[in-house]
Amino acid sequence: MIVFPNCKINLGLHILRRREDGFHELETVFYPVPLQDGLEIIQHPSPYTEVAFSASGLAVDGNLSDNICVKAYQLLKKDFPALPAVKMHLHKTIPLGAGLGGGSADGAFSLVLLNRKFSLGLEEGQLLAYALQLGSD
Repeated sequence: MIVFPNCKINLGLHILRRREDGFHELETVFYPVPLQDGLEIIQHPSPYTEVAFSASGLAVDGNLSDNICVKAYQLLKKDFPALPAVKMHLHKTIPLGAGLGGGSADGAFSLVLLNRKFSLGLEEGQLLAYALQLGSD
């Protein structure tokens, strides 16, 4: 299955307060931007690894095993031990660190795609709870 995580810009940003966890509570208006990454996840029966991750397009900084898509899989695997091994490929076109929310979108779309592909039965509120564990966007 392939999905296309999209990005957004903030049209306005108002910081309400600093939270105890160090993040800030915000008021903002998001506007979708027609720029997307491509994310493919397929089942990959492998006795050696749970996730085989690859990337193309714009360079992805850091160790690929630390990618938010891989972290999304690992998060679900804790609660769904029968989740099969997968191959993930991310084609990155949303620039990193540009404030467009591309990384967060990749993580969220990973959760949704894994839920749909493997019929995990998670509802929107449950997916949101997992997404909050991945990041704050």
